[in-house]
Amino acid sequence: MACAVMMRGLAMTTASSSLESSDTAAREARPDAAPAASVDAPARPRRRAPLVFLGLALVASGAFGTWRHFTLGRESTDDAQVEGHIINVSARVAGQVSQVLVRDNQTVHAGDVLVELDRGDLDARLALADADVDASRAGVASAESALALAERSAAANLVQARGGLMQSAGVLQGSRASIAQARADLDAAAARRHLAETELERTRALAAQGAIASSLLDTQQSQFDQAAAQWAQARARLDAANTGVDSSQGALESARGRLEVAQTGPQQVEQARAALALARARLAQTEASRRLAALNVSYATLRAPHDGVISRRTVEVGQMVDPSRALLAIVPADDIWVVANFKEDQVGAMRAGQRAELRVDAFPGRHFAARVESLAGATGARFSLLPPDNASGNFVKVTQRVPVLLRIDGAANAGLRPGLSADVTVFVDGR
Repeated sequence: MACAVMMRGLAMTTASSSLESSDTAAREARPDAAPAASVDAPARPRRRAPLVFLGLALVASGAFGTWRHFTLGRESTDDAQVEGHIINVSARVAGQVSQVLVRDNQTVHAGDVLVELDRGDLDARLALADADVDASRAGVASAESALALAERSAAANLVQARGGLMQSAGVLQGSRASIAQARADLDAAAARRHLAETELERTRALAAQGAIASSLLDTQQSQFDQAAAQWAQARARLDAANTGVDSSQGALESARGRLEVAQTGPQQVEQARAALALARARLAQTEASRRLAALNVSYATLRAPHDGVISRRTVEVGQMVDPSRALLAIVPADDIWVVANFKEDQVGAMRAGQRAELRVDAFPGRHFAARVESLAGATGARFSLLPPDNASGNFVKVTQRVPVLLRIDGAANAGLRPGLSADVTVFVDGR
């Protein structure tokens, strides 16, 4: 509008100048008519030039006022772009693609299946993990039984070992008493045998002299043989008693060993508990491996994480994929905003919540209402690959730009897409 007013003023000035030039040319073309006109009409002073300058000043003032009216309290820029989230979808496990269930630019919803991977290897790993879990559970059950048995038998073994030791000690004492008795019996038998031998020798001497009958010699011989047999029996009992003492000594040592083993019952119980803890840890490890294998099986089905439009699809059936490369992208349509780069002398009065107006090149003649959501913490140059260093000595002042984020009202149904160019006007005075 300001430009139209200025053009209108210039046209009026040009027209008045043209009229003045035409009058001068007419007077020069008719010299004979000039005296008559000068005689008939009184002379008028030439005051057209001040009027022209006055008209130009009025036109300039009107144009400035109009420009000031339409630009006061608002800041505009065409350095703006529609932005949005770009969700890259990639496989979480390596494998071969068996199915691709979406097309380019297809609208999908959260949870829709996008790509299927071959899951043969993954199912085999899951079955192996299930077998490991079953084995670990059996190990835990065995360790629990061993612990219960150790706890029950520890006290009983200790009592039994102590009883066995006392019994062995009693048997040893009895064996030692038997040795003493056997030795006494042996000594008595030896005395009787010696006496019988002496009587036999005396009887033999008397029988040789004919002083006694031969039947008495036979009687003495029988008594000697009986005494000798008793001595032999006493000797055998002594040997048996000595053998019994040795056996009782061995049994006593064996009972002491069993007692020492029984006294290790608490350590055996602790060992059984440690074995149970190890078995439970092994079970937890195998269960975690099983959950991981199950997750890998579920990862063979790639689902849409958000509603949006499929873009930049690069996956095909039979392709080998891994987590390092994106297969496709999803562009959500419900979270769109605009980033406008205002000059540094335009953002002094900008605040969050101020009203704004957008014009997008893709929708000519359409205006979008928006609000200022936030201002960047630094200029765009601060985040460039090579930030400027003004301390190098060759400083050249360049107007910096500050990114301003604007949230569009009703952007989900506006049809806007990330990357579109926009013109932004922010009403900094609140109007």
